[in-house]
Amino acid sequence: MNLGRQLEEYLPPQLLSLAQNVSREAGRQGEGVYIVGGIVRDLLLGCPNVDLDLVVEGDAVKLAKRMAETSEVRLLAHHRFGTAKLGYRNFTADLATARKETYPRPGALPVVAPGTLNDDLIRRDFSVNAMAISLSANDYGALVDLYEGRSDLEHGLIRILHSNSFKDDATRILRGVRYEQRFGFKFEAQTARLLNRDIPMLDVISGDRVRHELELIFKEERPELAVRRLGELGVLSRIGPALAGDGSIAERFSEARRLEKPAQLPSLYFCLLVYASGEDDVERLLTRLNMPARLSKAIRDTLQLRAKLRLIHKHDLRPSDIYALLQEYDAVATQANAIASDSPIVRRNLRLFLTKLRYIKTSLDGEELKGLGVPPGPQMGEVLRMLHKAKLDGEVHSKADEEKLARAIYENQKDGR
Repeated sequence: MNLGRQLEEYLPPQLLSLAQNVSREAGRQGEGVYIVGGIVRDLLLGCPNVDLDLVVEGDAVKLAKRMAETSEVRLLAHHRFGTAKLGYRNFTADLATARKETYPRPGALPVVAPGTLNDDLIRRDFSVNAMAISLSANDYGALVDLYEGRSDLEHGLIRILHSNSFKDDATRILRGVRYEQRFGFKFEAQTARLLNRDIPMLDVISGDRVRHELELIFKEERPELAVRRLGELGVLSRIGPALAGDGSIAERFSEARRLEKPAQLPSLYFCLLVYASGEDDVERLLTRLNMPARLSKAIRDTLQLRAKLRLIHKHDLRPSDIYALLQEYDAVATQANAIASDSPIVRRNLRLFLTKLRYIKTSLDGEELKGLGVPPGPQMGEVLRMLHKAKLDGEVHSKADEEKLARAIYENQKDGR
């Protein structure tokens, strides 16, 4: 099957030109270049994808350097791994030397050595990701499909390439579910049996690698689908009881997408997923996944704030009261509680803080207070605190109001000495 015409219609012109230029330069050295992986799958499915991965049957780093010398591309080389990244205007291409892999033990990172295209394809996770398109002049556009990936696409199947695939790398379990749910596919029967057999192999995968796969799931358009499926398979509970979630995950994730900026969504999804869990289970999960400090704080704050929501459950709280109760918590944790709480009063107060109160600042700063005669130190700090409180509660509306109040507060301080 030849995909040359489809490829030229699929890729943006600049990206196509970059790929063709790389292949042309490789051809001068007798090296073959192939487009591989997810972009081949997505071309056949008609899904957009501009993540261009190229495999070189030769030295990818040397090829990338030659490209950088002869064209206007940016080069980032990784000699140790035999990979390089070429940047051109709005696009990038990843180049890798064709390689073969062996696993010294289950769950270990593979030992890598240069290889052929066939070696490179057999090391991949699933048949639908183990296809390539030749860019060489003599067979430009030819589809290399050694493991029936195209047929599996047509039948909506996720299939591993050999029986030890999940044993070698159990992160493929999470990745497979992500693809299954993204495309509406199902696991091929033998793959499904091996997946269930090898779920315990997740125990030997490092926390960083497991967390990375979860983060990729949280970047999907509807991650709750994969989360639900992982729960059904027993994968989440294997990683940690804190990931068990509850029946509200789909609704909460959907609400999160309506309310939050996309850059914060993965962290918010984590907080919502563990929302109903106990602190001990969550602490074990943070350790298991080697969670970064910032996300750990957001997750801990989520549970700590959940335990104090009764203080927010009041009709008559002043804005300054709400601010005082919430200012110490991570904003993602506050948002998670605003989504997950069953109380309309709590949700209203939390959202008032998130959308308005946390952004309110005084017009006066320390230097301006010094100009009004307020000395630096604890007295100035108290004046600033009371000014901020008054502004939160709508008791001052202008800089002149703040100046008047600041003088009054300071005079009271002096009188009280």
